[in-house]
Amino acid sequence: MEGFTIATAETIAAPASNALVAAGAARSGRMVSLDVFRGATIAAMILVNDPGSWSHIYPPLEHAEWNGWTPTDLIFPFFLFIVGVSMTLSFASRIGRGITRGALVIHIVRRSALIFALGLFLNGFPGFDVNTIRIMGVLQRIALCYLLAGLLYLATFQSEPAADRPARVRANLRITAAVAIALLIGYWALLTFVPVPGYGAGRLGREDNLGAYIDRALMGGHLWSESITWDPEGLLSTLPAIASLLIGILAGEWLRSDRPAGRKTLGLAAAGLVLLIAGRLLHPYFPINKNLWTSSFVLFTGGFAMLALAACYWIVDVRAWRAWAAPFLAFGMNAILAYALAALVSEVSTDFEFSDASGHQTTLHGWLYQRFFVPHASPVNASLAFAVFFVFVIFVLLWPFYRGKVFLRF
Repeated sequence: MEGFTIATAETIAAPASNALVAAGAARSGRMVSLDVFRGATIAAMILVNDPGSWSHIYPPLEHAEWNGWTPTDLIFPFFLFIVGVSMTLSFASRIGRGITRGALVIHIVRRSALIFALGLFLNGFPGFDVNTIRIMGVLQRIALCYLLAGLLYLATFQSEPAADRPARVRANLRITAAVAIALLIGYWALLTFVPVPGYGAGRLGREDNLGAYIDRALMGGHLWSESITWDPEGLLSTLPAIASLLIGILAGEWLRSDRPAGRKTLGLAAAGLVLLIAGRLLHPYFPINKNLWTSSFVLFTGGFAMLALAACYWIVDVRAWRAWAAPFLAFGMNAILAYALAALVSEVSTDFEFSDASGHQTTLHGWLYQRFFVPHASPVNASLAFAVFFVFVIFVLLWPFYRGKVFLRF
């Protein structure tokens, strides 16, 4: 799997110490907790994507087989939620500085196109076979969600003039919530009532649902290589994924408000608990399912994300306990770079073979895993240890960027 920062507040100087983190955040109004939350999410994504062996994985580090959820299933919707929170900070800041709506539209379209193109590049690397390259993917879904949610924000945002300060810009909360609800209800209706040729209506299996049918019809031969007949980041299921991002916009506007920090934390946590319970209660009727990105999945994971951000906000921004956060900031402030580096390193380490000392063909991944991990732990622990090692390798590659205050954007 993704993750990455698509829209974020203006980057502050990278902190060299806990005190500098606090001082920089105070000057800029930046939510350090959001960077930490994003960094923890992308680090978790890399961890579950790169075990030593796919045959030896602890169950919580695998996706649910179909219906239901595991902690791993929370990662991608967490990131889309974070994109929505970031959008409220970034767009309000830019509009407040006088950047026009037209210029922001160009910015959104350009960034979305670049992220989509990066996703295609990573899908094709290293062979770049145009006849079989997967069209959709994690970055592609993020790009589409960012594009559509960003245009909605720009089309509907509100300005609140004030005599003693610049006008306050915020998302139109009613329209944002209404669109999110419409997407979730509409998606449920499509999957429930629209008949699929050869299968009928209301089917929610891997190949017989409406989304899989549309993906085969429009992108046949360019779907996820592990499935061939359906895509976990397909076109139709991108619609409810937009709602995951819109929930983040609503949460971001709550955190941007002038309410006391304690009330913001409790309010976000309470709203998250309501959404989580609502998603769980809907599970028997429209099951929680990441591959279908069902409406219950959106509510359940959106609520979980609110609870996680509320905890992070209280710890990092309110209580200012930040000494532990630097590794996550390194991931969170260069999240797309982290994802791209992890994907490229993984492909290089698994695709290119060489002869080891015994004359056997192996890969860098296989050689490291067999030589340094398998002999020293049980199969699942060796596989997990390799995944942790891989996260550390990406951290080492990111650290010079973080220390040098270089934050790449698209």
